[in-house]
Amino acid sequence: MADQNVRNAGFTPSGITAGSLASSLMSQEARASGGGVPSGGPTSTLQELGARGTTHSSGYTSSGIWGGSRASDTMSKEAVSHGGGVPRGGTTSTVQSISMGGKGGRR
Repeated sequence: MADQNVRNAGFTPSGITAGSLASSLMSQEARASGGGVPSGGPTSTLQELGARGTTHSSGYTSSGIWGGSRASDTMSKEAVSHGGGVPRGGTTSTVQSISMGGKGGRR
């Protein structure tokens, strides 16, 4: 289900779908970073996972993050770099939210 949720958000094997949650996220992230989408950020991570169909196997599942997975490694690194917590709107929270069928913290 996680892979389908990511594709439904507009992260597909053929790219980001115009007018989708994915395109909105990409636009917001590009504006925030001065015009480009940073490597390792929510948009690039979701597009990679959506293109490959590997969201679930990467540890972002509809029931939460799997221990010992790529997702848990990303979450750990992000928490350490933010003083112990995973920030709202960061890569981990956004990717996990969309994997679960949410809007990645966006309205």
